[in-house]
Amino acid sequence: MEEKKETLEQNIEQTEVNLDNELPKKKEKKNKKEKASDAEILKLKEENATLNDKVLRINAELQNIKRRNSEEIARLLKYDGEALIKKILPVIDNFERAINMDDDNLEDEVSKFLSGFKMIYSNLKNILEEMEVKEIECIGQPFDPSNMEAVLTEHDDTKEENIVLDCLQKGYTYKDKTIRPAMVKVNN
Repeated sequence: MEEKKETLEQNIEQTEVNLDNELPKKKEKKNKKEKASDAEILKLKEENATLNDKVLRINAELQNIKRRNSEEIARLLKYDGEALIKKILPVIDNFERAINMDDDNLEDEVSKFLSGFKMIYSNLKNILEEMEVKEIECIGQPFDPSNMEAVLTEHDDTKEENIVLDCLQKGYTYKDKTIRPAMVKVNN
């Protein structure tokens, strides 16, 4: 029995020694894990801060781009008619020249006035053509309610029904949009 007691005591001592030896190892492992996780947390915090800084910078740049874009659009819209004005100014000059002609020789002046007005008309037509404004061709064409307005009707047996007989006011398109429908007389 005494031998068993001694063996038991030795086993207990050995177990205590083993436990004492393992506890520091476990503590070391735990400390290493804590240090590793602390290092990972620090690294993740730094990456998070870096990414947050990038997001703030990108948002600031995006706001600057939007502001510059809005300013550019406002500037373009403000001076949108500048090209048209530059093209119309010579027409105004021609009108002034026609108005300032002498009244001495009236018959000769009337023909000069007429030629001056023809020149002004031609200038205006050229400006409109450059800006892609086109006259709607309608006489002899089938009536089209999308770009014509029937203000009168008349019956002509020599022409088909629903054909435009006369144009009372010209219609115009700007690029692909009707900006003024033609006022027409239609055969019924």
